[in-house]
Amino acid sequence: MSKAGKDRNKAKRVVEQQKARERRRKVTIWTSVAVVFLLVAAGLVGYAVSSSQQAADAGKLVVPSAAVDDGSAFAVGSGPVVVDLYEDFMCPVCRVFESQSSAALRDLAAKNEITLRYHPVAILDEASEGTQYSSRSAGASAAAGQGGKFVEYHDALYANQPEENTPGLTDDKLIELGRSVGLTDATFSDAVKNKTYVPWAGKNTETFSARGYTGTPTVVVAGKKVTGPNNALPTTADVTKAIDAAKG
Repeated sequence: MSKAGKDRNKAKRVVEQQKARERRRKVTIWTSVAVVFLLVAAGLVGYAVSSSQQAADAGKLVVPSAAVDDGSAFAVGSGPVVVDLYEDFMCPVCRVFESQSSAALRDLAAKNEITLRYHPVAILDEASEGTQYSSRSAGASAAAGQGGKFVEYHDALYANQPEENTPGLTDDKLIELGRSVGLTDATFSDAVKNKTYVPWAGKNTETFSARGYTGTPTVVVAGKKVTGPNNALPTTADVTKAIDAAKG
């Protein structure tokens, strides 16, 4: 073979080697791109799953085991006549009812003449400038009930009741009120911070509406709603009269 032929063959081999290296380089690049894409996709899927799980957890209904009446209320006493009281912790009329009738009802419950059942509901969220105070305070009361301090915390909420159309109490203040009544462990504070029982408050409010009630306070004695004259707020006398009638 002539020198020129050898040179052509050598040049041909060099070109073929370069093409082979280029093919391997492209395969490596596209393989790397594919791997990166899969990793990114997996990360996005993982993030989406994690975010969805967090959202699901945040909205999960947790019913306090200490609650009665299908998990909707906290009971005081165990008497034969059931008195159901539906309240919103931002409702000023509820506070009026508590101030005038609470002592008498608690006394009857202590004597086991009645079972007094408190149903925290949230119908005034729109009156707290977007903070959902009614739901948050109802949820906090459930956490307190789970900690064995429902009545004490209930009373502390009314003693510190914010005015309507204000942001209401902060979560930190709700936790502080818990500490003031002996709820000092992390279980209570975590439940308030994490809004553990806020969905429960929403469920209670749905039940309240499904039972045909529209305003707070709603007082029900032995299954019958009690009101004052012309559908006014019932007095202590109105409620005790209904209790006596239910006793037979």
